Amino acid sequence: MKDYERYILWLDYFDSSLKRRQGRRVPLNLASKSPSLSELLEACSKLGLEPVASEARYPRAFWKSSGYVSVKKTGPKQKVLVEVAKALSTLKGKKRG
Repeated sequence: MKDYERYILWLDYFDSSLKRRQGRRVPLNLASKSPSLSELLEACSKLGLEPVASEARYPRAFWKSSGYVSVKKTGPKQKVLVEVAKALSTLKGKKRG
């Protein structure tokens, strides 16, 4: 049954290797290169969004494996996407250095 109190955030929304028409929903300067489901889950947890992860295939790219995180609604979806993208980029930056 559909949960109207949560947003679905697909990994492809944050992938810098994808173009907008391929499913990326955040600006390129905030996107991350090949984000993993565990990284997305950790970024959402740091923001207090109560994430629930699931492995599934993104409908626009059904031929490749992907996944999504379901988070509670805290405002407009685009604002949540930008906040998660910022948290994801700082998380990936810390792992690199």
